[in-house]
Amino acid sequence: MIGLPDLGRPVLTAYDPIMLTLPKSVRMFEVGPRDGLQNEPTVIPTDTKIELIDMLSETGLETIEVGSFVSPKWVPQMSDTEAVLKGIHRKAGIIYPVLTPNMKGFEAAVKAGAREVAVFGAATEGFSQKNINCSIAESLERFTSVCGAAKEQNIRVRGYVSCVVGCPYEGEVDPGKVAEVAEALYTLGCYEISLGDTIGVGTPKKVERVLYTVAERVPTDKLSVHFHDTHGQALANILTALQCGIAGVDSAVSGLGGCPYAHGAAGNVATEDVLYMLNGLEVETGVDMDALLMASGFISKALGQSPASKVARAILDM
Repeated sequence: MIGLPDLGRPVLTAYDPIMLTLPKSVRMFEVGPRDGLQNEPTVIPTDTKIELIDMLSETGLETIEVGSFVSPKWVPQMSDTEAVLKGIHRKAGIIYPVLTPNMKGFEAAVKAGAREVAVFGAATEGFSQKNINCSIAESLERFTSVCGAAKEQNIRVRGYVSCVVGCPYEGEVDPGKVAEVAEALYTLGCYEISLGDTIGVGTPKKVERVLYTVAERVPTDKLSVHFHDTHGQALANILTALQCGIAGVDSAVSGLGGCPYAHGAAGNVATEDVLYMLNGLEVETGVDMDALLMASGFISKALGQSPASKVARAILDM
């Protein structure tokens, strides 16, 4: 019998718990109804969005981002966010946040009944100008007003940082700049900072470098990650983030999405695929796969397309 080659590393002779560094549970933040649908070329009926959110509310997800109060000129798909927010059947224990880029958006969100909002900045000047039509410094000034008003009204604010690994306009991004923007958002009062690989160019090593740099300025338990799967690295990057101590993951049902200001960027990592991996790692989420697959099948059929989720394709096509 030919023995195994000596590869210069120890051979596992018994079960070895190599995943001891993983968190016991993960906060899954569903962005499908907002980030997933915002770039769809055809108008999606309001009732369809409401039904999707109501189905997601039955999955065990605790946070479902439902839309954004931005100019309909720039993101027409989100022009019905007020109607969506008022039309959903809210379930106790679930948070339904919306994006608000400025005070006008914040005031509209509060009027529509939002109890959590998000502000979205960028790690590069090029993307900031293209995405929200202002510099990074100007965006932080706007967010200062939003965060101040939110605190007065006991409304939580989440912060996004786009392009934390690469930018479609400036190329590779300095992790120090990511940390600087993330720290600014945290200082303003954002309860959590979501670090986004907006164009999906990240790899585990690059992601690790960004996370360690940001963690020098923002507590790890206040960070989450948001990956697009352009180069098929999203799950690998999420695993890396978990091993770095991150316990919050953004994802979109059915792998919906893409960024209107990052041409070529694939959709968000699919919630089903993330859940499948986390279940396999025995990491708790509280999310039910069967209910999630029902929501995935519904929105995919409504859009007339197959799910981008590999798990959904494997199970729903069986």
